[in-house]
Amino acid sequence: MVNFETNLLYNLPKIMKYSISGLYAIADTTLLSSKDLGSAVSLALLGGANLIQYRDKSQETHRRYQEATSLQQICRQHGVPLIINDDITLAAKIGADGIHLGADDPSLVLARQILGDKAIIGVSCYNELSRAIIAEQKGADYIAFGRFFPSKTKPEPIYASIDLLQQARKILHTPIVAIGGITPQNALPIIEAGADAIAVIGGLFRSPNIRAAATAYKRLFSSQYLPR
Repeated sequence: MVNFETNLLYNLPKIMKYSISGLYAIADTTLLSSKDLGSAVSLALLGGANLIQYRDKSQETHRRYQEATSLQQICRQHGVPLIINDDITLAAKIGADGIHLGADDPSLVLARQILGDKAIIGVSCYNELSRAIIAEQKGADYIAFGRFFPSKTKPEPIYASIDLLQQARKILHTPIVAIGGITPQNALPIIEAGADAIAVIGGLFRSPNIRAAATAYKRLFSSQYLPR
């Protein structure tokens, strides 16, 4: 639990909210070592990533702080927001642009109290439209559904469907992020069904050419593919 008095010393985000759209690159430390993390994220940004998430599930506090701080600097140079997975305390300490919360993480309301009105708060809603509706009502800045395809990073037996995206697009006003096994080859129907952004882990950071992979995802959101 975060101490609110201590939190007064943290650097809250000083910038306006960003648009949640396009390629959302998730830098997972199970795929990227500390020495490769910064360069990999830089390549993703050069290729066209619009958001970066730092995802580390370990308890190595010092290393996580150093890595997140380094990524925040890189993202600032590119004018792209850094989202921290799960950890409100870390997000507050480094002045990250936002937080991504899952079902077992602290509440959205608590995250907003600690990180402030300008923070981007995303919520995983898996394949549950009802959860998404509640998250939107509580002030989520984006909703994430998935997984949509088999995924090595997210092997849980939770599948979201095209129909879910279409229903959500009709009901929700909040940006929608799709995740889970999405590649440049299978992404277009997901985008056409209503996803504003595609979150990618392995499809990007397992690629031998991260920049080219990022560009391939980015192109899917161009007018030549989507005349909307």
